[in-house]
Amino acid sequence: MTEPIPVTRAVDRGTAKLMPDVDRERAWLLTVDGAPQSYVDLDDPGHLEFEYARRLGHVLDTLDGPGRPLDAVHLGGGALTLPRYLAVTRPGSRQQVVEADGALLDLVTAHLPLPADCDVTPHTADARAWLEAAPADSADVIVADVFGGSRVPAHLTTAAYADEAARVLREGGVYVANLADGAPFDFLRSQLATFATRFEELALVAEPGVLRGRRFGNALLIAAHHPLDTAALARRTAADAFPARVEHGAALRRFVAGARPVRDEDAVPSPEPPAGAFGIG
Repeated sequence: MTEPIPVTRAVDRGTAKLMPDVDRERAWLLTVDGAPQSYVDLDDPGHLEFEYARRLGHVLDTLDGPGRPLDAVHLGGGALTLPRYLAVTRPGSRQQVVEADGALLDLVTAHLPLPADCDVTPHTADARAWLEAAPADSADVIVADVFGGSRVPAHLTTAAYADEAARVLREGGVYVANLADGAPFDFLRSQLATFATRFEELALVAEPGVLRGRRFGNALLIAAHHPLDTAALARRTAADAFPARVEHGAALRRFVAGARPVRDEDAVPSPEPPAGAFGIG
């Protein structure tokens, strides 16, 4: 059998590399400008290697009706890890994937092709522009995992953007975003305050070390118009190799207290991660 070899390509927003995993026969790591973006195992799409991806998977797993097909929107494509996961855990799901970097999307679909039987439609577009054009009440879940380099773009942090997410979601829908921040959490608190103006229920998922301000790291923001199954989610995140906490209710309101929603005219990207926070090698 021919040994897989790394693939390097100039894409629209940097240099992408696909690197084979020596421990898993058809697994690949995607990086852009040295920052890990995605990991996918073509033989086992249910395997989520990155901790934040496993937590996103837990959110998807705890949505109403386990195994029920969903209409899903993924803002940010990467190696299409979550669409592949949803296709095997909830067969029959109809999924839209929005990725601004068309060359990256072409690289991934050429070298890491999607299974023929999954209903995943890729779009090369800006996430907010695509969302603004999407039909109302058309999605059960929106998964936002959009980074320009290592920062969430400013135009995806505002109340106007949250309005569009709320419009596209059905009444029972859930919005979940992968964010990154560190103490004093000005960005993360502002995002929670922004989505609190549009959604009745919020939750936050992060490792205890991140929540205590000991290090910079990923955090998931979850928003819905209905009560979230935070107990089930907390059981799943606590059982991971790197356990995470689920904050909600009064504790989350105390965390957010004093933060202001973000307007388009005031928006800034998420903070630059410290050197080495997400890099490899």
